Amino acid sequence: MSNTPLFAGLVVDEDGNAVQTASIGSEPAYVVDDDGFKRHIPAEQVDRAVLNQMAEMMKGSEDILSEQTAKMLGQDDPFSKAMIEQQLKNIDKQFDALMQTGFPEEMRAYLGMMGFKVVINYHGEVVRVEQPGSAGDQGE
Repeated sequence: MSNTPLFAGLVVDEDGNAVQTASIGSEPAYVVDDDGFKRHIPAEQVDRAVLNQMAEMMKGSEDILSEQTAKMLGQDDPFSKAMIEQQLKNIDKQFDALMQTGFPEEMRAYLGMMGFKVVINYHGEVVRVEQPGSAGDQGE
């Protein structure tokens, strides 16, 4: 696992307060302030929950996502589309690799600027994931 929580700087508590990060030994953690008591939540617990939610949202749309991704990459041929679609169908393996390497700092900054936010409670449960352009953002 990476030394930095995957969504560091993008996680807030239910009151909208930024959640800090720390390490417990070599394990990265999110730190939620519960009325002065600092609750340390293993980062992997939160990060995997967020990634699983993202995977659920993508399920069944792999063909559309692969087609659009191939177009964005300028590789709009059937072989590239098929390769991307296969990667999306095996997204769990991609997430395992991501958990090992982490996001580049620039990616986290970009996600933050775009309005991506993870809301957790003091137990470390993901309350919601706010994503730019998601169905829940309509009308806001």
